[in-house]
Amino acid sequence: MLLSLEELTMEEHDLKAVAGLLRRAKRVAVLTGSGISAESGIPTFRGKDGLWRQFRAEDLATPEAFERDPALVWEWYNWRRGLMSKVEPNPGHKVLARWERHFSQFALITQNIDGLHRRAGSENILELHGNIWKLRCTKEDTVMDNFEYPLSEIPPRCPSCRALLRPHVVWFGEPLDSTNLNKAFLLSSTCEVLFSVGTSALVHPAASLPLAAAESGAKVVEINPDSTPLTSYADFSLRGKAGEILPLIDQYLMMAH
Repeated sequence: MLLSLEELTMEEHDLKAVAGLLRRAKRVAVLTGSGISAESGIPTFRGKDGLWRQFRAEDLATPEAFERDPALVWEWYNWRRGLMSKVEPNPGHKVLARWERHFSQFALITQNIDGLHRRAGSENILELHGNIWKLRCTKEDTVMDNFEYPLSEIPPRCPSCRALLRPHVVWFGEPLDSTNLNKAFLLSSTCEVLFSVGTSALVHPAASLPLAAAESGAKVVEINPDSTPLTSYADFSLRGKAGEILPLIDQYLMMAH
């Protein structure tokens, strides 16, 4: 059940204006952060109930921790996979999946590793920080899907060479994949409208993507319950949950079709 416009902390004309931007746009980019996943029930690292505060993720999500105690790191990731396996994509995820089919050029860039966008039906996803449901061989560097929970082997090993497998995610102290990052900046700097959805706008280089879009002349729309460092640069800053606001924008968008 969608909230009525009166229940949302924004003006109806903002929603209509954003839908108008989308009606005229051919190239749309969306950057999502942990907020959209939190709406599905996945704890965020930075919220008051964040995993970091309870379990010191900074001490586990590092190459050094994995080298020191791969079983401990994998027990933590196995537990996280368990949390993520119990939740479902929310209406915000589903709207973005539909937009992928609606616009001639649509880019979904995410900082999330939970795979919810794919489960919602999105196919063309740029996962800047990797995916918890993929494993990478520490010897051969091959990447494989693995949706097993609980894992039958901790730590898991490569089926071909028996070397240790690691989560295919970016850890603290590791650079983002340069090919993915360059593509993300290209998509952001060539789009007509960029949405920043549920992201704190604190984690770089991803936080620079909306700024690159704005500098290239794109309209920037922020959807977040709270103000962020991006708010003052955004053309529209819509306060609320992605799972409520995106379907409302989509309703206005569809009214013209």
